[in-house]
Amino acid sequence: MKPKIWLSSPHMSGNELSYIKEAFDSNWVAPLGPNVNGFESDLETYLKEDVHVAALASGTSALHLCLILLGVSHGDEVICQTKTFSASANPIAYQGATPVFVDSEKDTWNICPEQLEIAIKDRIAKGKKPKAIIAVHLYGMPYKVEEVNRVASKYDIPIVEDSAESLGSTYKGINCGTFGDLSILSFNGNKIITTSGGGAIVTKTLEHKNKAVFLATQARDNAPHYEHSHIGYNYRMSNIVAGIGRGQMTILDSHVAKRRSNHTFYVNAFKDISEISFLHEPEGYFSNRWLSCILLDSKETREGLRLSLEEENIESRPLWKPMHQQPIFKDAPQYLNGVSDDLFERGLCLPSGSNLTDIELDRVISAIKAYFVTC
Repeated sequence: MKPKIWLSSPHMSGNELSYIKEAFDSNWVAPLGPNVNGFESDLETYLKEDVHVAALASGTSALHLCLILLGVSHGDEVICQTKTFSASANPIAYQGATPVFVDSEKDTWNICPEQLEIAIKDRIAKGKKPKAIIAVHLYGMPYKVEEVNRVASKYDIPIVEDSAESLGSTYKGINCGTFGDLSILSFNGNKIITTSGGGAIVTKTLEHKNKAVFLATQARDNAPHYEHSHIGYNYRMSNIVAGIGRGQMTILDSHVAKRRSNHTFYVNAFKDISEISFLHEPEGYFSNRWLSCILLDSKETREGLRLSLEEENIESRPLWKPMHQQPIFKDAPQYLNGVSDDLFERGLCLPSGSNLTDIELDRVISAIKAYFVTC
C-alpha cells in the first residue's frame, strides 16, 4: 500500500525539545511555570493588539471559560455559527444554555450578518435576547468582522471569536484572535501550530485573564488550606505542553506560508477542471489556509472523489457538517439560508499540512486528475 498522506498532521520544528528539556531539568512539569508564562508572552507579542493570553488545556475549555466570563447560564441563549466543528457549540450546552444556529454567507463561508440580525430580532421578539455570539473564522478565512461587529454592537451582544483555525490570519492587517470581546485559539494536533493538545483564551483586560486562570486552576481561593467559593475546572496548560508551544511559535509564519503555498498549488493545478472551485480571499482578507478546501459540482462528485482518494491512501474530508444537522442539536432554533447545507454537500478538504512534500502534493494532484479523467 502507498504511504498515507494525511489531511493535516503535526509538524515539529525541532526547537521544541530544548524547552521540554528545560522543563524536565528544572522539574517544572505542573500546570504553571516559565514555559507557560513564556508561551503566553509569545502569543501576546504575536497578536500585537494589547491583549492578554491565558494558556489552557484546549480550545474547547477556552470557549467554555468565555461563556462563564460572560455570565452565560442555564436557560440563556447563545448564537452560534452553524457551519463549524461541534466544539464551537458544545460549551453552550455545558452551561445549560441553548444554541441558536445562524447560517453562513458565500463570500467567506462564515456567519452571515443578515441572518445574524434576523435571528437576534426574532429571539428578542420571543423574549430571549441572546447572551453572546460565537463567530468562527472557518478554515482560517476571517469572518466579515466589521459587519458582524456592527450587528453585535447594535444590540449590545458580546462576541466570542472562535479563532481555533485562524492563528496567522488577518483582517485588514489585524490579527484574528483580537476582534472579539473574548477570543480563543486552539493548538490541537492538526492546527497551524500544535502543543499536542491545548488552547488559549485571549482577553482585552488583565482582569478577565486573571479570572480565567483562577477558574482554570480549580478556582482555589487565597487561603493556606483548600478553600473554594466558586466552581473550578482543571483547564490550565502544563509547563511541558507550553514548551512545545514555545518551539512551535518559532516557525508559525513559515507554517502559514507553506499552507498558503499548498493552496496556490492546488488552485493552479485544477484551473482547467470545471467541476472544481475554490474560496478566494476578499480584499483585505489574509487566510492562513489552514485547510485547502474545494467545492465540487455535486454531492455525487464530492463523494466519488473522496472515495477515490481513500483508495489511494490519501485522506480527505467533507467540510464540517452544520450543527443544525447534528442529531444532538436537531431541536435547536436555527436561521438558515441554505449556504451551509450546500457547502456540506459539495465541499471537500484536501491534504494541507505544512509538512507536505512535493512528492505528496504531486500524488494528490495526480489522483484527483485521474478521477476526473475516468469518472
